[in-house]
Amino acid sequence: MEFQRVRLVRSDVTNPWDNLAREEQLVNLCEEDEAILYLWQNAHTVVVGRNQNPWAECRLDLLESEGGKLARRSTGGGAVYHDLGNLNYSFILPRKRYNMERQLAVILGALRGLGLDAEFSGRNDLVIGGRKFSGNAYQLTRDKGLHHGTLLFSADMAMLSRYLNVDPEKLKTKGVASVASRVMNLRDASPGLTLADLQDALEEEFLASYPAAERLREQGTPGGEEFQRLARRYRSREWRYGRSPGCEVSLRRRFPWGGLEIRFDVRDGRVSSPVVFSDAMDGEMILALGGMLEGVPFRWKEMADAVRRGFPGRREMAETAAWLEEAPIGERKEACS
Repeated sequence: MEFQRVRLVRSDVTNPWDNLAREEQLVNLCEEDEAILYLWQNAHTVVVGRNQNPWAECRLDLLESEGGKLARRSTGGGAVYHDLGNLNYSFILPRKRYNMERQLAVILGALRGLGLDAEFSGRNDLVIGGRKFSGNAYQLTRDKGLHHGTLLFSADMAMLSRYLNVDPEKLKTKGVASVASRVMNLRDASPGLTLADLQDALEEEFLASYPAAERLREQGTPGGEEFQRLARRYRSREWRYGRSPGCEVSLRRRFPWGGLEIRFDVRDGRVSSPVVFSDAMDGEMILALGGMLEGVPFRWKEMADAVRRGFPGRREMAETAAWLEEAPIGERKEACS
């Protein structure tokens, strides 16, 4: 057997902070010979990526006035709306066993077994007939890999459009006019499909793809001291809202790999307190970018050189450095109002 153990976990709760805490707990618990599939749902929630500005990504006042919740996940990527018509999945494996193509093959295999002709598209989307029903994000640590995503099953598309702010440049690059026009529910393609069918198919395909000597199933409400600690963090305003400071300079650009916004003050001629927002998939790279710019003399060439030194060989950061070297403050580089 390839693995000693596979674990199938279904959450009974619909609170996003608890579900994300449970996911991180499972990452921490995953052993070197174990593969975990975690299925979960959130009610009436906007989930932003690790490095996103929530005020820019969604209509926060409207969401919270209507009883919705804001959550921030640990991975990169963009903002999504979750309701009980949305099924979330998480693959948790040792890093040496992590393989995005293999994990996506579980999703695609399960859907094809249900008669749905799905395929992978772009940097993180699953589509049917060119319309997106799933997005994916990931996080790699020293010894663990987390890959999670959404499946739009019977989500309320009106609510998705109501709460999310989508960068017009993002839609423009995809050649579509709105959020609603580029997404679909799986029920649209298969009206008789049930949520239970989908959950069962995912678990069966996972077990077939990851043979193991031992199979464990878990369902119910998580608990324990570590879970409570993680849930408090995911629930905290500090984690969910982050820091969105006033600033002297704001830079914004959309690249093929994601949008990038850099905000910073200038103190004694140097970059001070930089904050970087992005929906890029590599969340760790974006987190590190702000640190690379802290204290650098506020000259575009020096900022670009700092980025190149900090990320040798990274195509995304080479493009960022080239953009910084363009140097004008204008349409894309402008003082904060």
